[in-house]
Amino acid sequence: MDLFRHLRYFAVVAEELHFGRAAELLGIAQPPLSQSIQRLERELGVELFDRSRRQVALTPAGRLLLDEARGLLAGEQRMRTLMRMVRDGTLGTLRAGVPPETPAVTLQALLWQLTDQLPGLDVDLQELTTGEQLRMLADARLDIGLVHHPVDAPDLRFGPATRTRLGVVLPRASPLARQTDLALADLAGHDVVLPPRATAPGWHDHVLEVCRQHGFAPARIRHARNPEFLLGLVLAGHGVAFEPESAARREPRVVWRPIAGHPLHRTTLAAWPAQSHHPAAEQFAEIAAATLNEEAPPMAVPRADAARPWSIVFAPHAAGTGR
Repeated sequence: MDLFRHLRYFAVVAEELHFGRAAELLGIAQPPLSQSIQRLERELGVELFDRSRRQVALTPAGRLLLDEARGLLAGEQRMRTLMRMVRDGTLGTLRAGVPPETPAVTLQALLWQLTDQLPGLDVDLQELTTGEQLRMLADARLDIGLVHHPVDAPDLRFGPATRTRLGVVLPRASPLARQTDLALADLAGHDVVLPPRATAPGWHDHVLEVCRQHGFAPARIRHARNPEFLLGLVLAGHGVAFEPESAARREPRVVWRPIAGHPLHRTTLAAWPAQSHHPAAEQFAEIAAATLNEEAPPMAVPRADAARPWSIVFAPHAAGTGR
């Protein structure tokens, strides 16, 4: 029995809930599709679809199998992709995700360390939130990502963790800015600016739980994906934010204050598929952890003889600017 073929057929029917449309998408006739589903049901000893009504519906067993089938099919796709890369001689490409708020100097240090320690590896670095990375890892569209913990992903392996202490970012004119450090309970009555929950659900929930445990219930949660937008909301008095000290250095009108007892840390670690993973995944994880653990890495000057891991793009002058 070709299990993966039958599972692929089943997944399409389960998504469409219509045998005719599923057959068209798969490019096969409807009778062989129906026979494939029936054979899968006999093999597993359960009914996957409720055919007693006019509209096809999944049975409880069918809903459970759909979740399992997606994981198995994604793993098969990763394996096929990896083997195709070996066949085509393109094993040197690593598709990696990094959080959008990663500082420029950290990105530079990471790229140069990868160039030095993994010569010949072509790193396709993409700016992605934790949520986006987890979806792309599951769909075999990403080889590895730097995600904010905690995450619920049993099919992933994780590299060494780095912890960054977070403090409170608030307007310099705020009365709270006069204090050398702040307890979370001191923020009572303030709104909090956080990335949307979808960008990192586990991390978002963790921050709010720590706040609750320390006597702070935000009056309102405001969302900001972009670091500049986050600082803008803080400057406008629309909330405080929890960020590393380096985040406040970009804007002189805000200040950073440590939190008493240091209850909030942002934990970042590399994640990659447990099965059929890229050969360079573990080395990338080690290099990334070492780079992120460095305090404020200096802006390095490229060696004249070093291969550059990026392309330089020059933007044309805008007409009439006088530059």
